[in-house]
Formats: sequence, C-alpha cells, structure tokens
Amino acid sequence: MLRRDFLLGVALSTAAAPARGDDGPLVEHDLVLDGKFARRARVYLPRRPPKTGTWPLLVLLHGLGETGNEQLGIRAWGELYGLKSAYGRLVHPPISKTLPKRSYLTDEHLARLNASLSKRPFQDVAVACPVTPNPYKLQPAARTLDEYAEWLEHALLPAVRKLGPITAEPRRTGLDGCSLGGYVGVEVFLRKPRLFGSFGGVQSAFGVPMALQYAERMAQAIRRVGPRAVRVGSSTEDPYRRANEALSQRLTELQVPHVLSVLPGPHNQPWLREVGTLDMLLWHARQLR
Repeated sequence: MLRRDFLLGVALSTAAAPARGDDGPLVEHDLVLDGKFARRARVYLPRRPPKTGTWPLLVLLHGLGETGNEQLGIRAWGELYGLKSAYGRLVHPPISKTLPKRSYLTDEHLARLNASLSKRPFQDVAVACPVTPNPYKLQPAARTLDEYAEWLEHALLPAVRKLGPITAEPRRTGLDGCSLGGYVGVEVFLRKPRLFGSFGGVQSAFGVPMALQYAERMAQAIRRVGPRAVRVGSSTEDPYRRANEALSQRLTELQVPHVLSVLPGPHNQPWLREVGTLDMLLWHARQLR
C-alpha cells in the first residue's frame, strides 16, 4: 500500500467509542482505526485537567498472550497488567502491597517509592494501549514491523491526540512494551526514534545476540536524534533477564545513559500488577515532564 493511500484510509475510518470510566483517576476511550496489522486501541485519559496545558503521552505495547484477540489486546495493560490500579496507587499514595505474601515489592523498595512520591508527587500522563501484532506469525517480520511503525505514527498518534489536550511534542511522548511488546517496541523505536523522548521495555523478549545488536543500533539512533531517556526492566526470574542485562551492559560500554531495573519475581502478570507496571509508569511520567 502506498503511504498516501494508507493515510487516506486512516482519515476515512477513524472512530472513537464513547468515553467510559468509574470514579477513578482515568477515563477510557476506545479507538477503531484503519490498519493491516492493528486496528484498535484503548486510551486512558486523566480525569484531572492538565497542569501545563497538555498531558504527556505514553504508548504501551502488550505481550504475546493477547495477540490473538483485539479486544483482549486493548485490555491487556489496563486490566491484566495492572495499569489502572497502578495509576490509582500512584495518584493516591502511600503505596501499599497488593500481594503481601509475595516478595515482588520488597519493604525497602516500597519505602523508597513512598519517600520519592512524598517529595515529588506523581503527575498525570495519558496512556495509549494499541493492539500489538506478532511479527513472528506475520512474515516477513521486518515488513510487519515497518508497517506497524507507520501505523503508530500516522494513525494511532494523531487519533489519540484528538481525544483531549495531549502533547504533540516528541520529548513528552514515551514508548514501552512488555515481553513481545518490548521486542516490538525496540523495533519501532529504532525505526522512529524522533517520535519518542523516552523508551523502555519490561521483560523484553529477545535473546542475547539480538540484545547486543539492539544496543549498537540504539546508540547510533540516539547519536543521530539526540539524547533519549532509556529504561531496561527485568526481574530475577525473567527468562529474558540475561538478554536485558546484556543490553544494559552494552549500552553502558557505548556510553548511552539509561536505567536498569531488576526486581524480585517471575515473568508473569501478578508481578506486573504488583510492581512491574507501577515502576515503569512512574519512571516514564517523570521523564516526560
């Protein structure tokens, strides 16, 4: 499909469902867009008006388990991975444990989080959760990733920004992903580094050889477009921990500033709901001011 045809299709077929939300800090909007590999997104807008004219924007890509169903895909972050509950915990500190019998959120880490929030309260951010494709099933993967990156830039981001006072500034727009979404996220970032001021991955699903290649390419991209905030997130029982630590080590050798976070716990949704999503969300919100 020619790019002009792609953009025309987007313009003709964008639709937004009525806003939903309880009395919590977020209001939900569902978008239906034209696209080959993704068509839907769920967008969470803060209930409070922005303090600075516009909200920052964070785009989150989901994991493999939710790739087979678009409705499940757009629910993944908000419900399955704990985004809505994490947002509420950050807006209304002090944070407490939701899984006290698990060691995912240690007492020491909890104390640091609450001390940090007491000094620097959480500030609102709009969050877009689009359907994430599985490039391994949609071969050739490189072409799928090319087209998905185009869809994010030319379909998703403009549609999201029409929903409310949301920034159009790249420096206040972030990208993150979990597991497969972390792999897709880094591929999107490498194709579109100018779109994002912060980038990260939570338990990103790739191996050590690919991690080393990604570090080299990320360093080249950042040298080309200027400094970007980068976060590498994993956990002690994450099967991709070694690869993410290798990514961090190589970024350090290449003198790319970044944050490495390895917290106690496995590669699963309860860990995300307890601490993984919470930490990721707070980090991006602070980078995108």
